[in-house]
Amino acid sequence: MPTTRRTRSVAADPAAVWRTVADPNHQPRWWPLVTRMEGVEPDAFTQLLSASKGRNIRADFRVVECEEPRVYRYEQQLAGSPFERLLRHNEMTVQLEPQGDGTTISLTRRTQLRGMSALGGFMWRRAAARQLDEALDALEAIHG
Repeated sequence: MPTTRRTRSVAADPAAVWRTVADPNHQPRWWPLVTRMEGVEPDAFTQLLSASKGRNIRADFRVVECEEPRVYRYEQQLAGSPFERLLRHNEMTVQLEPQGDGTTISLTRRTQLRGMSALGGFMWRRAAARQLDEALDALEAIHG
């Protein structure tokens, strides 16, 4: 399963970073393309993503691990979504590690592509790396 990981250290307390990354309501502040959140519950949420043609696309997620203040992992619910024809599995993990006076943030995306889209795995990983870098840039701006 293609895995993309990016790590960065920020000069912020792990608890402060945790409050941002473990609360889906904050995702429009730091996750690329998220314009707003809907249906935020302790174990599920929906992202509204901006599309290139001006429409929003819904992406539903289920929280599968929440180990405060270290690990927050969620996976996309693909059945019946526009993503179902491209993806078999899509999950995101945020890990926080205290480091001196700051925090090391690791973002990991694991994605399994479906059908012919699997041939573009290298392009998918490159796009995922860019997205994770943008997310870390935003988290650093918030907590840096």
